[in-house]
Amino acid sequence: MRRLPFFYGWVIVIVVFVTMAIGVNARTAFSLLFPPILHEFGWERGVVAGAFSFGFLVSAALSPVLGRLMDRRGPKVVMELGVVLMGAGLLLASYVTQPWHLYVTMGVLVGGGSICLGYTGQSLFLPNWFVRKRGLALSIAFAGVGVGSIVLLPWMQAFMDRTDWRTACWMLGVVVLVVLAPLNLLLWRRPEDLGLQPDGDSLGTGHAPGPAANVVDAAWAAVDWTLARAVRTSRFWWIAVAYVSGLYAWYAVQVHQTQYLVEIGFTRSDAAWALGVVSLVAIPGQIALGYISDRIGREWVWTVASLGFVICFLALIAMEHAPSPVLLWLMVGAQGALGYGFTSVMGAIVAEIFQGRHYGSIFGVVMLLMIGGGAAGPWLTGVIHDATGSYALGFWIGAVLSLISAITIWLAAPRKVRAVAGQVHRIARAKAV
Repeated sequence: MRRLPFFYGWVIVIVVFVTMAIGVNARTAFSLLFPPILHEFGWERGVVAGAFSFGFLVSAALSPVLGRLMDRRGPKVVMELGVVLMGAGLLLASYVTQPWHLYVTMGVLVGGGSICLGYTGQSLFLPNWFVRKRGLALSIAFAGVGVGSIVLLPWMQAFMDRTDWRTACWMLGVVVLVVLAPLNLLLWRRPEDLGLQPDGDSLGTGHAPGPAANVVDAAWAAVDWTLARAVRTSRFWWIAVAYVSGLYAWYAVQVHQTQYLVEIGFTRSDAAWALGVVSLVAIPGQIALGYISDRIGREWVWTVASLGFVICFLALIAMEHAPSPVLLWLMVGAQGALGYGFTSVMGAIVAEIFQGRHYGSIFGVVMLLMIGGGAAGPWLTGVIHDATGSYALGFWIGAVLSLISAITIWLAAPRKVRAVAGQVHRIARAKAV
């Protein structure tokens, strides 16, 4: 078998970048379709919005199955399945006439496709391609979501303004199929399948570290981690608590911040601007934090991201009493540049603790729990607002859970299983003594 160039790992990153830019934002585009669908059919808002929430539940239910499929068949099968599901959902959504049509197309099909093409699906195999530069590679790949939100969503809105929502939905489905179907044929599960090593090193070049070069706990790393073994460890559940709490905070603020800003006196244009700039500042923030995580450790970056959401919630609470552009900028910067740094280490942490043949199954169950936290955040924050007439308590809960997330990731302690590249020299010195 012919060996591919040493930089093939970065080709994988580019493929994931484009896939995330289109695949994740194709699902996010539901927010653009929401107003014209309401206007055309006159259905209740809860009925229409429920299709998106139903898609979230579908995503959660498919996560463990997706992990097993990745372990057995690899990323080509998973990604192409996602492309077909999402493309079909968007194409068929242009023919919607009944609410259940919307739930099948935008809920089941697009929701199912998004779990394959989004953070969960990509995190099931991309960490395998990098060790020394794992955080940097993941952060660059996942920054595609921010770039896509800046490019794809305005394009779709402009297309809808010139035509209608059905034509725009159909065109988006075509883009998903035409661009992503051939592109994802380039994916492989592991570099070893191509005669390569992680970080793009060729076998025998002498540049790649040995397989145990970054191992701190040899006994732990030697275990063939299956899902059954993993769930019996405290580390698995510390990760679960950290991830559930982190995604709870993320979606609690993301869903409610626009309405909250309008309620406390900001204009709708200011609130919309804030939401857009969060995605914009997240791009350099994710990449920088991913790079830093390769130098100092995953726990530090997860902690920085958690504190970003703490600052975000505190700024929102303060704005209720003194709304000001300074606090608005603080909220936007903390949420985007720091908080979204979760994505740069999300896959790396689980991979470094439970690396092995069954990593996909383990990560799939972690994501099932994590998505549950993401679903609970917006719902409980809304329920608290309905009961108290204020977002204050809901935001305080988000801030506390962010702190819990930071604490529990240190208890999971990926640094005590495998060291990041910037810390490998410590292992070498310790072994030499």
